[in-house]
Amino acid sequence: MISLRSVLQRKPRRRFYGDGILGGLLLLLVIIPALLAPWLPLPDPLKNDLAAAFSAPGGQHLLGTDQLGRDLLSRILAGTRLSLMVVLLAAAIAAVIGSVLGMIAGYVGGWLDALIMRLIDIQLAVPFILLILLVMALFGASLTNIILIMGVTSWAIYARVARAKTLEIRELEYIESVKAMGFSTPRILLRHVLPNLMTPLIVLLTLDIPRLIVLEASIGFLGMGIQPPTPTLGNLIGEGRSYMLLAQWLVLYPGLVIAALVIGCNLLGDSLLRKTHTRLD
Repeated sequence: MISLRSVLQRKPRRRFYGDGILGGLLLLLVIIPALLAPWLPLPDPLKNDLAAAFSAPGGQHLLGTDQLGRDLLSRILAGTRLSLMVVLLAAAIAAVIGSVLGMIAGYVGGWLDALIMRLIDIQLAVPFILLILLVMALFGASLTNIILIMGVTSWAIYARVARAKTLEIRELEYIESVKAMGFSTPRILLRHVLPNLMTPLIVLLTLDIPRLIVLEASIGFLGMGIQPPTPTLGNLIGEGRSYMLLAQWLVLYPGLVIAALVIGCNLLGDSLLRKTHTRLD
């Protein structure tokens, strides 16, 4: 029979955060080589060598070559670097827009809150991929356009989280105190509300980046993103799909890099989410 004393003296179960470590290692395994690629002794990712076309992985070309004899490892590292830049900038734009609108909606309330919430409903009702493809078709697939449209179409989830948290924060006593001291609304939002939003927004960012990685790769795969010969993870798979029976590595290795990035971000985000809940408990 279990006594009350044994229950009270029982040590709390240690939580397992090994998935966060694994996620971080996966991300480092992909990101560090991509960042160091310009200083590594690798072939030019844009240089053609028709004599070496479709060379199998191994030897001089560790991951093989494509249909024009370009080194696949060099192109994957260059494409990873460019794809990550697009995704991170788009995520930053979405986080800033969503956080600002969410704070305003939650703190001010009234008709402004209702207006912003209806904009969120409209944003979530429109399929992201169709809207992005439409904008790319109308304005072109430039790097700036891709970053802006991905950022502008991804702010709604950040706004919802920021609004929900702001609704809690504005009822706290210290917020009432600074309001009584005559602080302006922008000062209260920036100095007293925003710092309390950082933790949930950072966790949300790590969970949303995988979606943006897949979205950017999908745009490139469909030929609506950054155009060859400039490599991205999406257009590498798009180019390689025509030669899958002849050179499977053209699709396999870029796909593995996308999978590593998505799985790594998800594992890291899940670990951060559990740590956040643990601190709250």
